[in-house]
Amino acid sequence: MGPVGPLNHLWRRTMPKPAYHILVCTNQRPPGHPRGSCGENGAMEVFEKIGMGIEQKNLFGKAMLTTTGCMGPCSMGPVVVVYPDGVWYRGVKPDDVDEILESHIINGKKIERLEIPDEMWG
Repeated sequence: MGPVGPLNHLWRRTMPKPAYHILVCTNQRPPGHPRGSCGENGAMEVFEKIGMGIEQKNLFGKAMLTTTGCMGPCSMGPVVVVYPDGVWYRGVKPDDVDEILESHIINGKKIERLEIPDEMWG
């Protein structure tokens, strides 16, 4: 066993594999950049509210939260992606977070009004 073996074993005993992985783009471009960015549209506030919501709703083990760099649709930010469903949400605001956690993460129902439509992809 290598040096990470014992730690790896401990991690496996203490953290269940999450059913959902929530990715939040927090990429920050300079103000006035033509592509815009999720960061300048409040992505960190969305990220923080999702993190607090996971804690408040006791969703540890059901949902994992990660920040990302640019995922592409900058003008639609903040962008939030939920895997394994592959659902991409656009223009997510802090007020949308409880609905995402309740509807999508707890009840397995995506929120169509926030979803990036398939026709937006090239």
